[in-house]
Amino acid sequence: MALWSILTETINHYTGLSPATFFTIAALMVVTYKVVCSMFVAAEDYVAVKKSNEFVVREPVQLGDVTEEDLRAYDGSDPNKPLLMAIKGQIYDVSRSRMFYGPGGPYALFTGRDASRALALMSFDPKDLTGNIEGLSASELEVLQDWEYKFMEKYVKVGQIVLNRNDNGNEVEASKTDGNESQENVTEGIDASK
Repeated sequence: MALWSILTETINHYTGLSPATFFTIAALMVVTYKVVCSMFVAAEDYVAVKKSNEFVVREPVQLGDVTEEDLRAYDGSDPNKPLLMAIKGQIYDVSRSRMFYGPGGPYALFTGRDASRALALMSFDPKDLTGNIEGLSASELEVLQDWEYKFMEKYVKVGQIVLNRNDNGNEVEASKTDGNESQENVTEGIDASK
């Protein structure tokens, strides 16, 4: 009991508070400290969380010649494949900008495609997601050229788009004849005009 009376006198002498008030304030300070600390993540925990949410940025793999159909497999739907996008037939690895070009990103619809026309027109319309730049004005072609320069500066070129290939490995160009039919013209390296 003597210890308690010494403690209460000391608290009163140094703080001017009653022991009940002193211990209430002390308890509130401990609770406030715990609440505030729980709002923030410890540095070690933050690194672990960041690593688990981070995609591994791999060295770009050179693909060489790729058909437009094959390019569609690199649209971000498979997290193990890089994100690829083409401008004027040149394919670039845009994986390092996954937050923009990956699934859910603002430019996700451009990946896995040649988006030349859409970039030139600054359009998000799916009908403009093509490499066909016929009929674009000089100013639109200039915008496209600016995009190409930005991609050449920022991303690694990993290939180029080629015409579709048939089972023999020959390039095949599909040309519309009437409505739903298509006729295949096979190019075997022989000049047809001779």
